[in-house]
Amino acid sequence: MSASTLSVRSQVSEAEWEQRVHLAACYRMMAYYGWDDLIFSHISARVPNEEGYILMNPYGMFFEEITASSLIKVDFEGRKVLETPYDVVPAGLVIHSAIHAARKDAECVLHLHSLSGVAVSAQKEGVLPISQHSILVLASLAYHDFEGVALRDDEKPRLVADLGDKNFYMLRNHGLITVGDSIPEAFMRMYFFETACKIQIMAQSGGSDLIPIDPTIIATAKEQVQQATRQSGGALACPGVLRKLDRLDPSFRE
Repeated sequence: MSASTLSVRSQVSEAEWEQRVHLAACYRMMAYYGWDDLIFSHISARVPNEEGYILMNPYGMFFEEITASSLIKVDFEGRKVLETPYDVVPAGLVIHSAIHAARKDAECVLHLHSLSGVAVSAQKEGVLPISQHSILVLASLAYHDFEGVALRDDEKPRLVADLGDKNFYMLRNHGLITVGDSIPEAFMRMYFFETACKIQIMAQSGGSDLIPIDPTIIATAKEQVQQATRQSGGALACPGVLRKLDRLDPSFRE
């Protein structure tokens, strides 16, 4: 372990360190799939057993560089708990603090500006019911109209109101958000969300009429997915994700 790793790990609980490792892994997977946007998107996770504190990426680091010890611990006002030369992404703090404060089930909030996601967010009809991946998204999808870069606190009530109790959130002309009761769950939801958007763009580019999925199938999508993934696809896939990252570059654990 490096000196910085030892320094951070000695100042946090074992539960927080485990959360940091999983969050760093999530950032690395976003980079692996090419869903990062230089330094301009963000993922947050609650600090276990510490109400009002979240972990976020250091503003200025690429997702492929983020480690467990480099993550920044802040309160909902953006005040840093541990010493770090980095700040948090200003727009990220507005979005994530609002959702974490309003949704007690929001253990992890994942926000991306992926190319396919932004492309679909610019379409009037949003996500179309044309793929197996899309039905899970459509079963719990909310939309929020673009208000410019999310830098103003006065947007927070509208962000929260539009999200409601949904777990998939499309910011029009902007990008995608997923909410999860764990980091693996938010990751898995984003995988479905981004994949549904990519399939949609590819299907539309074919130039043929698209076949919509029957609304009655979408109505039972949540139950279908829970049965197929043994209730939690995120938890089921998480060990494999960690094994993959350990093969590629285990430095996320530092």
